[in-house]
Amino acid sequence: MSKSVKLILSIIFYAIGMISYLFPIVGETLDIVWAPISGILMFSMYGGAKGVMSGMFSALEEASPGMDLIPTFTLVWLWTYVWQKDKNEVEEIEIS
Repeated sequence: MSKSVKLILSIIFYAIGMISYLFPIVGETLDIVWAPISGILMFSMYGGAKGVMSGMFSALEEASPGMDLIPTFTLVWLWTYVWQKDKNEVEEIEIS
């Protein structure tokens, strides 16, 4: 999956997590349903140790009341493709 597709999906998944704010009383129940789904999606997007850790964090964040404002999917995307970019490029050069 390309990094641009992952970014688009990250934004969509963040929006899905924010839907609970549209339903003040039922919203937290929706978060309980969405929490494990978001964890599984995060793992499937990034895999490996990063996917496990970010998937667990995503599930916990979605299940916690009031924490939906954290854009976890987008932050993991930024961490992977922007903040860690130089490190990944150096590793690729050393392997070659």
